[in-house]
Amino acid sequence: MPEFTALIEGYRRFRSDSYPQQKARYDALENDGQSPPVMVISCCDSRVDPATIFDTVPGQVFALRNVANLVPPFETGGGLHGASAAIEFGVLGLTVKHIVVVGHGQCGGIKAALAGPNLGQEGHIFIDDWMGIVQQARDEVVASGQENPQQALEWEAIKVSLANLRTFPFIAEREARGEIKLHGAWFAIAEGSLYVLNEADGAFKPV
Repeated sequence: MPEFTALIEGYRRFRSDSYPQQKARYDALENDGQSPPVMVISCCDSRVDPATIFDTVPGQVFALRNVANLVPPFETGGGLHGASAAIEFGVLGLTVKHIVVVGHGQCGGIKAALAGPNLGQEGHIFIDDWMGIVQQARDEVVASGQENPQQALEWEAIKVSLANLRTFPFIAEREARGEIKLHGAWFAIAEGSLYVLNEADGAFKPV
């Protein structure tokens, strides 16, 4: 299939161009292991690649990607906790110094949350429950009559994820000691612009 062939061709370009230029870095990562200072939690949307947006190099960022860049609140009950496991490993295993939650414009997960339960599509099993993480924020945005509810909820979802990160005891403790910092950011796809959250006033400002 041509789509997979395109990936193999991309690998070959990487192997002939980028890899030789960064061979020493890959050797160091192989021998010494990874020690990224930053963890990025971003959406799995194909248009929003954090490595591209931040122009990072291998080993610089520990990445977690999921629908709508959401973080569930800390809990140890039943279920498989993929996001929580990645956060735990990033903080306790890799001792990252920063966690950045990166949302983006035209997020499909946020659009689904605004549409309400069942998404109007048969066969969706997991997305409704996952987007329930922002249900309260969604209801508040809808009730407020925002001119642009999509963007408003994209921004609020980032704040929800930051608040939920602080429910993890090992994050709250490290933040209190100044050992880790949490950040929120939002990427405007059409503009190619990054907005960073100022938690003091709750505003996203371009950088």
